[in-house]
Amino acid sequence: MAEDSDLEKTEAASPQRLTKAREEGQVARSRELNTCLILLAGAMTLWISGGFLYDRLVYVMRTTMHFDWTPKSAVESLAPGMLDNFLHVLTGLFPLFVVLVVIAIGSSVALGGLVFSGKALNPNFGRMNLLKGLGRMVSASTWVELLKTLLKAAVIGGVGVMVIKSYLPQMLALSHLSLPRALAQGMEMVMFCCATIIASLLLIALIDVPWQMFSHAKKLRMSKEEVKREHKENEGDPHIKGRIRQQQREMARHRMMSSIPDADVVVTNPTHYAVALKYEQEGDRAPLVIAKGIGEIARKIREIAAENKVVQLEAPALARALYANVELDQPIPEALFTAVAQVLAWVYQLRQYRQGMAEEPDRPVNLPVPPELDPQSGQAPAP
Repeated sequence: MAEDSDLEKTEAASPQRLTKAREEGQVARSRELNTCLILLAGAMTLWISGGFLYDRLVYVMRTTMHFDWTPKSAVESLAPGMLDNFLHVLTGLFPLFVVLVVIAIGSSVALGGLVFSGKALNPNFGRMNLLKGLGRMVSASTWVELLKTLLKAAVIGGVGVMVIKSYLPQMLALSHLSLPRALAQGMEMVMFCCATIIASLLLIALIDVPWQMFSHAKKLRMSKEEVKREHKENEGDPHIKGRIRQQQREMARHRMMSSIPDADVVVTNPTHYAVALKYEQEGDRAPLVIAKGIGEIARKIREIAAENKVVQLEAPALARALYANVELDQPIPEALFTAVAQVLAWVYQLRQYRQGMAEEPDRPVNLPVPPELDPQSGQAPAP
């Protein structure tokens, strides 16, 4: 089957699709946001810790520009001096390094979250396909990235040119100032230039972040066929589930039919309903409904009962009440105790009669069945 085209992928990605993409390392990322936050953090760190870094650099410059012309002293102090200067430079730059590392990691996971995926490191020989590579080169995403790069270069370049033009007279005048004052004013110009560039990058990032989120969501869109296929994989094929349910019903029906020979009595309607009851005298439980059915199933229950010489009694109201209010293998409700007790008493007397130990009992009539339990009495509660 051919893969679905982008025009057919109109459905939003399902949670399972998003989870799978995340496991493969596919999350929304914005390089513009990373660049902007790193520059902003670096500039702020330099502004706050600039004095500390300045003191370290001045110390290094003073020590490296001081020479001891004694050859022996120069050689002996060379290694310790280099190590001392290196430590001063390192301690001066340490705050900047720490902040940049933390921001670089934090900004990379700010959009999309933290993802650990080894699948992204697996070799993908499909990327070596020349035709697919050419297709990626002329794809819409490539043109968008090119446009973003040109726009970013134009914005940053334009900001830089405007700042330099506005500060050009002051920059030329720095040569007439003392060194401390020139350094201070130069630093102000540099910081203003950084601030304007960061502001322009922030504007680009505010545009790029929604675009990356939209592009990522669009890339993970699914076709209706994919949604149906995923639903089948998760929930199972409806046809297969239907066959399973049918087999389960057949197995349950088979177990129910196999229990009918053990019944004490089958109460019938006489043609529409059939309910098989069993009572164990050793226990203290109420009689159980071990089989029930209507229509064809009721006919089958009556046939099996006749083949196994199980007593059958026509009691329409009781049969309907038992069928409607008692589940399989469940005891009868207390409201039907009296009616079922009369039926079982008749069954036991009938057994004694067939053994020649008693007279033939009369069939029970007008059994006390509460009208609210009989579906056809007109007083049964609505389902």
